[in-house]
Amino acid sequence: MTSLQRDSSSTVISSPVPLLLLAVEMDHQEKNLRRPHVALLYDERMCSHANPNDEDHPETPERIRAIWKKLESRGIPQRCVILGAKEAEDRYIALVHTQKHINLIRNISSKDFDSWRRNRIASKFNSIYFNEGSSEAAYLAAGSVIEVSERVAKGEFRSAVAIVRPPGHHAEPDEAMGFCLFNNVAVAANLLVNERPELGIRKILIVDWDVHHGNGTQKMFWKDPRVLFFSVHRFDFGSFYPSGDDGSHTMVGEGLGAGYNINVPWEHGQCGDADYLAVWDHVLIPVAKAYNPDMILISGGFDAAIGDPLGGCRVSPYGYSVMMKKLMEFARGRIVMALEGGYNLMSLANSVLACVEVLLDGKPIVGSSEAYPFESTWRVIQAVRQELSSFWPALNEELPEKILTNCIKTRPLEPNLSSASDSDAENDRLSNALSESPGGLCGTSPAEAVEDVILPLSKLKVDEDSHEKEIDSNHFTPDEGTSLVSSEECDNEPVLSPVQSVDGPILWRSVYSKISIWYGSYGSNMWKPRFLCYIEGGRVEGMKKPYSGSKDKSLPKEIMWKMVSYRLFFAQSHTHTWGAGGVAFLHPESSSDEKAYIRMYKITLEQFNDVLLQENSLTSDVASPLFDSSALDFVTRNKSTHLEALKGGWYSNVIYLGMEHGLPILTMTCPLSYIDNFKSGKLPMQPPSEDYAKTLVKGLVEGKQLSEEEAVNYIHGSAVRQI
Repeated sequence: MTSLQRDSSSTVISSPVPLLLLAVEMDHQEKNLRRPHVALLYDERMCSHANPNDEDHPETPERIRAIWKKLESRGIPQRCVILGAKEAEDRYIALVHTQKHINLIRNISSKDFDSWRRNRIASKFNSIYFNEGSSEAAYLAAGSVIEVSERVAKGEFRSAVAIVRPPGHHAEPDEAMGFCLFNNVAVAANLLVNERPELGIRKILIVDWDVHHGNGTQKMFWKDPRVLFFSVHRFDFGSFYPSGDDGSHTMVGEGLGAGYNINVPWEHGQCGDADYLAVWDHVLIPVAKAYNPDMILISGGFDAAIGDPLGGCRVSPYGYSVMMKKLMEFARGRIVMALEGGYNLMSLANSVLACVEVLLDGKPIVGSSEAYPFESTWRVIQAVRQELSSFWPALNEELPEKILTNCIKTRPLEPNLSSASDSDAENDRLSNALSESPGGLCGTSPAEAVEDVILPLSKLKVDEDSHEKEIDSNHFTPDEGTSLVSSEECDNEPVLSPVQSVDGPILWRSVYSKISIWYGSYGSNMWKPRFLCYIEGGRVEGMKKPYSGSKDKSLPKEIMWKMVSYRLFFAQSHTHTWGAGGVAFLHPESSSDEKAYIRMYKITLEQFNDVLLQENSLTSDVASPLFDSSALDFVTRNKSTHLEALKGGWYSNVIYLGMEHGLPILTMTCPLSYIDNFKSGKLPMQPPSEDYAKTLVKGLVEGKQLSEEEAVNYIHGSAVRQI
């Protein structure tokens, strides 16, 4: 075909001659066989919604433009029917949203609201912006998903893809959040089951594979068995956006909807094809067979894709194509995919392309996925199956022992406590003294979310250049159980399998090098030459070993001092870095009766990760950050966060000390659970060694905070006082 096929209605020809009627009917059937069975919806008007204050905001108009450009480069529009966007009617949006919320979104772009007022209103929400084009884009996005869903339900197309923005799955009945204004998929699903009974869509399966939990969609169908909501997402024990316990596997629905809400919450990042396909095979597919939906709506977020700056996972285009193909076995292939997240433009475009090609050709793109799932993946799957087995008998069966042993048995990051920095003491004593923290999904209670996000996702700066950079296969070495997947359908771009360790430019370092924070040091790093060992590498007088430094060896952009209301104390009896003697800690809880000096270094979030890694004896050659953007969001709201990947590390607790010049102040100390062990003597408290104490004195004196005598007394007083 040489031109795009626009939708048009056919004319029915009537004739009194039966043979003529038969001929017309046969001709009509033949035309239907030739008619494309996949619809695409794209409308440039949805690009009018953009952040007026931050051109680097991740939810950018370039997201849908990149998708459309990729599809055009492959001739995909010529194989589909192209539909234009339509604005949703308020009466349909009101099926899931309150009138107050509808009024706000309808009017926010009008002349009644200037930019200052829009910004003020947006600041009251979690990760939201508004401009002159927001209202139109929101109505078009919701209306577009309604349009394609109705057309597929009527049988005009077998499937459809709505390339829309702003996304929708975080939007709650009375609140915009997480880049989402209206809940596009929820509006369409509710319309089909409540307003279009003649279409025969009585049961809908919503599959949300966005890396973030679809909290809004979950709440809208919490008690409704006509909509089965399935979400697989990063949870990180409740600390990953949108935080809290809504994304827990224990949230199964209520009343008639009990059992019709399924959450599969990853414990950490780096999950990829093998992990997602294991969930498909052992949770989603058995339930879908039993549920037998009339139609499937996919909340198609692609921020779990390789290289996404917000997701930290590694699903390849091939992985998405297999996930899509498995879903096509249900509901007679009636599938609508609506775009949600996805912020690496190259991965986003390639992944959407892979899904569209499956819908057109009925088979996954060329590729392979040889890596095994993480051990934690099987743990999560078993917990989900156990929680839902009373609702879905197919989940009652025990998983074969063979598949449980085929896994990556380590977490993505494992601390090596044999040669730590300020934090390395007698680790055998540590492990014997402390009770083992509950591991895995079942033993950990989700973090409690609080209001007033200080640093939401929308504040992140994304390097535009990183979107189009290729993954260089020379930047990694395959290990056992890993593979390099090359897909002929993705321009032969190399694609990483789920467990590879990469220091590639399109991954986390290129993004986090653009985010600034304050690192507050209260110990030996108060002396600038000592701190620079963590940045430039090397060692100073008194240190027993050198450090490799950060990947980014840029000096701090600014240095300043501050007093904080925390108790300084010294603990441990020996470290490899300083020899015998204690090292500095802050009590994890603040106290107005206490004062401690901190020297603040303005560094990047990438450099902070490298400092954190070196403090806890981890190599800086890691595939994903130890402290990512969601952890930063979480700690600014909750004051501290214990990093599960550093369980057992002395400095595994990141503390938020406030804001300075609009940037968060972060430091690291021991977990709160260690304090009782220090008090009881199970863990040693001991004054610092002479070399270590001299370093602190130099920092305070050269920083012009105290005289030498005052600095010595400050350190001595902190060392001899009991906690």
